[in-house]
Amino acid sequence: MEARLLDNLVCPLCKGPLTHHKAKKELVCYADRLAFPIRDDIPIMWADQARTLTAEEAESRA
Repeated sequence: MEARLLDNLVCPLCKGPLTHHKAKKELVCYADRLAFPIRDDIPIMWADQARTLTAEEAESRA
């Protein structure tokens, strides 16, 4: 995924920053505790496609 694209993406719910997790192929919004999948280098930014972070993931910010 291109860094230029990541700089322009925000959470579709709160408009906050996203963290890119390359290994998990996800964009994470810690404010909403959601992880949006990246499929075939395309971020899927629909809330119903996002998974909820576990408490450990939300606190670790890894």
